[in-house]
Amino acid sequence: MPEIEVFAPAKVNLALHVTGQRADGYHLLDSLVAFAPAGDRLRLAPADAMALTVRGPESRGVPEGPENLVLKAAALYGPGPAAAIHLQKCLPAASGIGGGSSDAAAALRGMAALRGVAPAAGAAVVKLGADVPMCLDPRPARTRGIGEELSPVTLPPLPSVLVNPRVEVSTPAVFKALASKDNAPMDEIPAFANAADCIGWLARQRNDLQPAAVALAPVIAEVLGALEALPGCLLVRMSGSGATCFGLFESDEAAAAAQARLAAANPGWWSAHGPLGDQSEAAAARRTL
Repeated sequence: MPEIEVFAPAKVNLALHVTGQRADGYHLLDSLVAFAPAGDRLRLAPADAMALTVRGPESRGVPEGPENLVLKAAALYGPGPAAAIHLQKCLPAASGIGGGSSDAAAALRGMAALRGVAPAAGAAVVKLGADVPMCLDPRPARTRGIGEELSPVTLPPLPSVLVNPRVEVSTPAVFKALASKDNAPMDEIPAFANAADCIGWLARQRNDLQPAAVALAPVIAEVLGALEALPGCLLVRMSGSGATCFGLFESDEAAAAAQARLAAANPGWWSAHGPLGDQSEAAAARRTL
């Protein structure tokens, strides 16, 4: 059987409202997510036993043992043909763009293709992480509950720049620092005529985790300010629990020029550009389904 390659795109929370907290401690969310052209890649080859190697520009500190979500995801398929999995790590870890969750979802898609079965689903997938179900089918969606309630959404491609200052932010610490855990949900999502229409709607939404994350990691405010100052930038916001932030731009050309300018001024930061919500990228990620 030939090797299988799977794309694990970055997940971006365009808006993230915290609407409550369950008795078991899980927070209730209302979020609009889209996926980026930037991401990790997995290669699965038939093998006698499950194994994982991790390489790439963002591989430092990423474990190759059973604690990695990729191997936990692969283990959900139980006994059967095994795979040697290679993870090319291009997304920074613990950065609010679902890198580990997207890797796990890609492993689920890859193992399903390797064995010729349907991808794993249900409570076992949610147990891997609240972001994993939304990354299984990487296209724009409104996510509610703890992240498992998914409603597909049609978005125009949104020219963007993603930036991470290479500061890890603890998600539990951010939630603990929230001033309010019972906030209003997002407005109802309309049909968007174009990117400008969508960005205008997004400007009226929030990321409720952003103030707490900025208090814990003030460099996030510096990133937001740097993005906002770039020519053609229409909206800036943090993704997830941080520290990755994004800027939405008036055109792909403006986003590309902005990312080059920002990278030159801040060589220690990770950055990428490309359209969020581009259905061709989602289709590429789903080809192993």
